[in-house]
Amino acid sequence: MSAEPTTADGYARVGAAVATLSGPDYHVDIRVGRHALAADEPVSHGGADTAPTPVGLLLSALGSCTAVTLRMYAQRKGWALDEVRVHTAYEEGPDGTHRITRRIDLDGDLDDAQRARLLEMSERTPVTRAVSGGIPVVPAPAHSAVLGPRAAG
Repeated sequence: MSAEPTTADGYARVGAAVATLSGPDYHVDIRVGRHALAADEPVSHGGADTAPTPVGLLLSALGSCTAVTLRMYAQRKGWALDEVRVHTAYEEGPDGTHRITRRIDLDGDLDDAQRARLLEMSERTPVTRAVSGGIPVVPAPAHSAVLGPRAAG
């Protein structure tokens, strides 16, 4: 992932999304480039269960990033990785703390050293680093950072 710097301090935008909630419920329309996604809450939390929860989308991002990264790495090495399945879960402990668990199943003609290396590489994926490393979420300067009532025509 590389791009030209887009900010005065040298950061480059390598991904972006827009989430819009405009109705009275919790359904959110999401645009990522030319792709449309959605998020919602289950009925038990006041939503209509029309789409994955935001946590479900986070888990799917972690799982898909892990799978893609491992495929790319195996291809570069010429390893026979036939299939990657990544199982993720968001769990709450008895003390109210949370964690994400991830199990990776690797299918293919791989030796123990290759499997170990792939599992090691799973800790270096962009989404893994974002989630486990606590990448800061900072306000972006924008002309529409604070929206008030829309002005009449």
